[in-house]
Amino acid sequence: MGAVKKTPTRAKKPTTNRDAEAQLAGFLAKYDPEIEALAREARKRMQARLPGATELVYDNYNALAIGYGPSERASEAIFSIALYPRWVSLFFLQAKRLRHGSGLLQGSGKVARHIVLQSGADIEQPAVEDLIAQALELAKVPLDLSSPRQLVIKSVSAKQRPRRPTK
Repeated sequence: MGAVKKTPTRAKKPTTNRDAEAQLAGFLAKYDPEIEALAREARKRMQARLPGATELVYDNYNALAIGYGPSERASEAIFSIALYPRWVSLFFLQAKRLRHGSGLLQGSGKVARHIVLQSGADIEQPAVEDLIAQALELAKVPLDLSSPRQLVIKSVSAKQRPRRPTK
């Protein structure tokens, strides 16, 4: 008798925004309350700033990422909020041509750079607002801010690093 081949289980794709919101709430709840609260506040502010954006959720091995773009295509995403056990970052996913004289952007990537958020209000600081405005202006595919907001769970990794800091 041969070995039984196991098929990896896949998360059921939510069919409505309400289902997707419930699934995202479960992902966020895996984090310490401070990180969860910071991420929720950052998300709320990004939603207010980008009302027509499609939110793309990736519950990956290393982090939970919520991308913001004009469609369900990850390659068109302009921003993302990424949660790690000890911090939350705002990523500029098309940062190559951004003028960032303020020195806020971290990382050495040729395409994506990030800011570690201390609070959700950081998103509304003038220097960050300037970077957001630049990113929107330079985006490969522009956002239609009048489009209805969508939340799409794109992927859930079966294996993940701990979402809370290890002692």
